[in-house]
Amino acid sequence: MANENKSLGMVAAMPQEIAPVLARIKGYARGNIDGRNLYRFPVNGSCVYLIESGMGPAQAAAATRALIRHAEPDAIINFGFGGAVLPGLEVGELVLAERVFRLDQGALSELPLPDPALATLLQEHCAKVGLQLRRGGYITASGIRNKAEMASRLGGSTALPLLEMETAAVLEQAQGAGIPLVAIRGVSDAADEELGFSIEEFCDGNLNLVPWRVAWTISKRPWLIPQLIRLSGNCRRAGKRLALAVELALQALTRQSQP
Repeated sequence: MANENKSLGMVAAMPQEIAPVLARIKGYARGNIDGRNLYRFPVNGSCVYLIESGMGPAQAAAATRALIRHAEPDAIINFGFGGAVLPGLEVGELVLAERVFRLDQGALSELPLPDPALATLLQEHCAKVGLQLRRGGYITASGIRNKAEMASRLGGSTALPLLEMETAAVLEQAQGAGIPLVAIRGVSDAADEELGFSIEEFCDGNLNLVPWRVAWTISKRPWLIPQLIRLSGNCRRAGKRLALAVELALQALTRQSQP
């Protein structure tokens, strides 16, 4: 049974991650909090708040703090795209965060585990409709990192590692506020594809995309165009599956009688 008083929060970095989810939602309202897009909509009598954080740990942490202050959610879903570090994950597959690591100034540290009960609930709920969520380890970095180097550092200690840029920061804020969190990501690039650019080349100091920087980088290195086109297609493919998983996650969480 839905809990009429329940509030759920969601954090995602980019419009490309959010748009496929909103396409499956009817009747959302768009607002703004601390200069960030905030979307609000009902699911089974509960109120869901989705904030667009922007890329990188600093942006994700600030957005999560704003979300917690504004919505006081009973649980938080973090979702987005990620790059596979080791073979075993294909583009479009979905990965639940079982472990979360932070890569900061070359040092790799592990955070306390995301909520295992929520992860199990979502995995089982998605399995009922034939949607597989695999479990893996997220590595949150402040930019694009070399996958071969990450694989070497992990040494096989983590199943299905995925490189991304926000989850550790969102998790830290959620756990600091005593809020359970579950994270879902879709694979946008396989382990055998090293991205040929750095995020700093496309962004300002706050990791906001700057169109002229993108155009300038491509004009100087036109061989990036095929990779960017392929990555865009991969994100569309992963985004559709990710949006379905997020919708199912919302259904599962809002049908619980307890947070």
